[in-house]
Amino acid sequence: MRIVDIKVWGDYACFTRPEFKVERVSYPVMTPSAARGVLEAIYWKPQIRYLIQRIGILRHPHLEKEQLPIGREWSLLRNEMSSRQSESAKDFYVEADRQQRTSLVLKDVAYRIQAWIDPRNGETNIGKHLDTFRRRAERGQYFHKPFLGCREFTADFEWLGDKPDNDETIKPDSNLNLPLGSMLFDTAYINDSQHYKIHPEDRLEFWRHEYDKACVAEGYAKRFFFNAEIKNGWLVEKDRSGLPHSIYNEIKIMEAGND
Repeated sequence: MRIVDIKVWGDYACFTRPEFKVERVSYPVMTPSAARGVLEAIYWKPQIRYLIQRIGILRHPHLEKEQLPIGREWSLLRNEMSSRQSESAKDFYVEADRQQRTSLVLKDVAYRIQAWIDPRNGETNIGKHLDTFRRRAERGQYFHKPFLGCREFTADFEWLGDKPDNDETIKPDSNLNLPLGSMLFDTAYINDSQHYKIHPEDRLEFWRHEYDKACVAEGYAKRFFFNAEIKNGWLVEKDRSGLPHSIYNEIKIMEAGND
């Protein structure tokens, strides 16, 4: 069995909608890419990839009149820099580059994340990675503190692999059903030096990990979206029982396209 099953919760969360350019506005629930980030914060190796299967909404007390636990939204005003950080930047004075921006975030949230461990880079022993993840999750260990969308919104987590499915504390509300529309699924980081040279408007430099080596790659990023809904308390693809696994196959092909 290659299933990872954890509960994650926090006081605040912001899963930013990319269509908003300046002000941050959160999706009403956690995105699959944010869930993958939580798992990788606990345990990450270049030999594996997490494939998110479902995300259960355990606590999102909002819309009390309608009795739908979908997320209490809260407006937050923060000081941010207006320019990007860069290694080649000269002296930087934050007082001259500060802007106040409003973020629409979620309060008091909890989710259940279920994912498969998919082997990469010639790996065959999935059992050792699953066992390592379980031990780290049970002990509360992590590579860096997991967060819910933004790094300042840190999260706690708990291993659920040994708990029965009928445990009410980890069981999403089966009466919760809601269409969400287009939602970010994940991002592919594509190594393509030709695209990097020709298209300066979306060029990207990133670390690429293969086997036991890491190198700086030049390319671009491509976002993938899907038609989402909450079905029986779980975030899934519309009219289906899980998330669209075919997108993971497309990401894998695109990221390996120029090897």
